[in-house]
Amino acid sequence: MEILVVDGQGGRIGQQLVRAITARYPQLKVFAVGTNGMATAAMLKGGAAQGATGENALLVACRKADVILGPLGIVIADALLGEISPAMALAVGQSRAKKILIPINQCDNIVAGVEDLPVSKLLDSALEELDLLLKG
Repeated sequence: MEILVVDGQGGRIGQQLVRAITARYPQLKVFAVGTNGMATAAMLKGGAAQGATGENALLVACRKADVILGPLGIVIADALLGEISPAMALAVGQSRAKKILIPINQCDNIVAGVEDLPVSKLLDSALEELDLLLKG
C-alpha cells in the first residue's frame, strides 16, 4: 500500500504524521512530498522512506498513492500561503487515493463545525482513520 504524506511550509505536521505512521506501522513505507525543500527534509527526518519536492513530484505521487494524508490546505488552490498551486490541489482532489485531511484552521481556511483541537489530537484522529482504512 502506497502511503503519501504531503505538507508545506516547515513540514512540521507532515513530519509528525510520518513519525506516527511509521511507529504504528513499521511494515509500511511512507512517501513524502513537500511543497518546498524544508518540508520534504522535515518529513524525511521524520522517517519517510522517500521524499520529493514540488509540483511535478506531487502530481506523480498522487497517481500512485492509495492513501494521502496532510493538512486540509493540500486540496485548496493557493493554500499554505500560496504553496499549493491549482494543479497540486487538483491532483490531490482527483486522485483515486483515500484522503485523510487534517483540519488546520489557518491561512484563511476555516472548517465550520470542527472543534479547534490541538495538533496532537488532530493527528491522533488522522491515525484512527488510517487504522480503519488499513483494517477494512
